[in-house]
Amino acid sequence: MKKYILFLMVFLWIIPSYAETTIDSTADHSKFEELDRVFTDATQITEACLSCHTESAKQIHKTTHWNWQYINPQTQQKLGKKNIFNNFCISPTSNYTFCASCHIGYGFKDESFDFSSQNNVDCLACHDTTATYKKLPGFSGHPLYEALTKNGKIIQPPDLTLIAKNVGKTSRATCGACHFYGGGGNAVKHGDLDSSLKDPNYALDVHMDKKGLDFNCAECHTSDNHNISGSRYNITAKDNKKAIIKGQKTNRTKSTCQACHSNNPHDTSRLNNHSKKIACQTCHIPTYARGGIQTKMTWDWSTAGKLDKSGKPITIKDSGGRNAYLSKKGDFSWDSYVIPEYRWFNGKVKFIEKKEKIDPTKTVSINKFYGSYDDGKSKIWPLKIFRGKQPYDKKYLHLLIPHTAGKDDSAFWGNYDWEKSFKFGADVSGVKYSGEYDFATTQMSWPITHMVAPKYDALDCKQCHRENSRLKNIKGVYMPAAHNIKWLDNIMTIIVLLTLGGVFIHGFIRLFLFYKRDKK
Repeated sequence: MKKYILFLMVFLWIIPSYAETTIDSTADHSKFEELDRVFTDATQITEACLSCHTESAKQIHKTTHWNWQYINPQTQQKLGKKNIFNNFCISPTSNYTFCASCHIGYGFKDESFDFSSQNNVDCLACHDTTATYKKLPGFSGHPLYEALTKNGKIIQPPDLTLIAKNVGKTSRATCGACHFYGGGGNAVKHGDLDSSLKDPNYALDVHMDKKGLDFNCAECHTSDNHNISGSRYNITAKDNKKAIIKGQKTNRTKSTCQACHSNNPHDTSRLNNHSKKIACQTCHIPTYARGGIQTKMTWDWSTAGKLDKSGKPITIKDSGGRNAYLSKKGDFSWDSYVIPEYRWFNGKVKFIEKKEKIDPTKTVSINKFYGSYDDGKSKIWPLKIFRGKQPYDKKYLHLLIPHTAGKDDSAFWGNYDWEKSFKFGADVSGVKYSGEYDFATTQMSWPITHMVAPKYDALDCKQCHRENSRLKNIKGVYMPAAHNIKWLDNIMTIIVLLTLGGVFIHGFIRLFLFYKRDKK
């Protein structure tokens, strides 16, 4: 009996000790008096956070996540969600009240938003650990403060006090709350980022594998004063630096493969030579959208606005259960296990800007990736190329910014009226509208960097070195068995035949002289 009592005492001592040693923080926020209250507004939580984290909001104010702007050092373009177009939701401008659900602030409904206010910073968007903090579209970046009935369902507001007492480090879930759902839904924009990466297995991503390395986003996208590395606007296409040694003091980030794996990660010189011209992602991400969630591949706004016979909006689902048509958005197509498209890329990207003239008779590139075989800076990169149709002004020949998301009558979604939508968008954005519009075919490129497959699923030689291979559209370099140049093949065939002929003639002469000598 004494043995059992002793065992129980040891057990009761070990369990709490173990719990204490596994807390992944130096502070237990549930014990903070500043958070022991009922919060009626999320800005009150920020105010409480700032009473200890005095410099955090000032740091946030200097980041792209806050300003939605970025000056590209190569092109000097002022980029960001407020300045450029896309070909899915087209532009947040004039639609901020909806798009701001993914802004790390409160109250971003128009250009009057106070970017200098520290209390407008949303700490919970990145630091919630309860998975209960939600910001619905249409509330200018605020969470719900009272119950909402939507489509017959009652949505309860989040428990702000509970969330505030359980803040912690960022996670795949907190980053993914915005980045997995960019463009208006799960897996719409990127293709290599969707909700399947919350808890991926080894086959989906070797780094984020829940039972393996279990990397969070911050493992590679390191931050300094809340400024997170790995910008989509300024991509490092070719990293020639050595790998970072663990414990090494450096200002360099880990947002490239080479930062951890070096430029010679393979056991053979042949593969390492390939890596000089081929991005790691090209071989090690053979397909994207592999997590069981299809990614959106096309979006045709020109078909939006159709109604049924009773004048009600239409919804059509595809065989996978995803929206193939919505009256308020147009036609879509979706796909999974998608083979990327490949381009030479040197890190330079130019985005189309407001008021920039387009040629609607050709496919308009929303962003252009630069690179070539011989510039010394490029590698072959995998891309998701998103294709669509979006409105442009027939007189001024620039893309238009429609007002699509809003509770007022000017929003296209409210009355399916493009005219009102363009006029409202022009007033807000400053992009002129002549009164004449049509739809242009567009495409937008996104680099594929996530969903890294196990090495046994990496591309083999035949994937590229054969006719009609993955790299058939790569220009400027001859790849054996992939690029057939007839005149070169003919010359090589003649050379081979002449060589063989010379060998046979030489052999015949040697045999002839040998027999002739023996007869003597």
